[in-house]
Amino acid sequence: MTNLKTFTMSSQSTRPEDLLFEAARNGDVRYLNQLIDNGVEVNIQNEQGFTPLILATYSGHLEAIRVLLDANADVNGQDIHGNTALMGVSFKGYPEIARSLIESGADLNRQNVNGSTALMFAVLFGRNELARLLLDHGADASIQDSRGLTARDLAIQKSNEEALQWL
Repeated sequence: MTNLKTFTMSSQSTRPEDLLFEAARNGDVRYLNQLIDNGVEVNIQNEQGFTPLILATYSGHLEAIRVLLDANADVNGQDIHGNTALMGVSFKGYPEIARSLIESGADLNRQNVNGSTALMFAVLFGRNELARLLLDHGADASIQDSRGLTARDLAIQKSNEEALQWL
C-alpha cells in the first residue's frame, strides 16, 4: 500500500479509512482515487453511520461522488438515523447531485427512522426543484412518515405554495 503519511490532509490520522472520509468530505478526487486503488473499502461507516458517499454528497462534491459510485459505493447506504445520500442532498438542495444518485439507482422512497423520504426533506426545506425532480422520477408523494404526514401535509405546514401546486 502507498505510504499514506504522504497525504497532505488536515487530519492527524494516517488510518486509510479516516483518510477516505476526509478525502470524500473535502472532495479530493486525487486522494480518493489513490485510496480506492490501494484497496480502502468505499462502504465503510464512521461512528454516525456516514459513508464516504454520504459525506461527499452532503458537502456537494459531484466529482468525488462519481469516483465513489464508480468504485461501487452503496447509493442507498444509510446512517444511524436511516438517512441516505439522496435525503441529505434533498435537504441541502443539490439537484445535479440528486440526478446523479437517481441515475445510479438511489431508492426514491426509502424512509429513515422517522419515516421521512427524500421528497419530504425537499418539500420541508423548500427545495422545490429537487422535489419536482424526485416526483418526475417516480417518488411516491403518498408515503406517510411516523406522524402520518405526507409530503403534501409538510408543504401545507411550511406554506410551500409552489409545491402544493403539483403535490
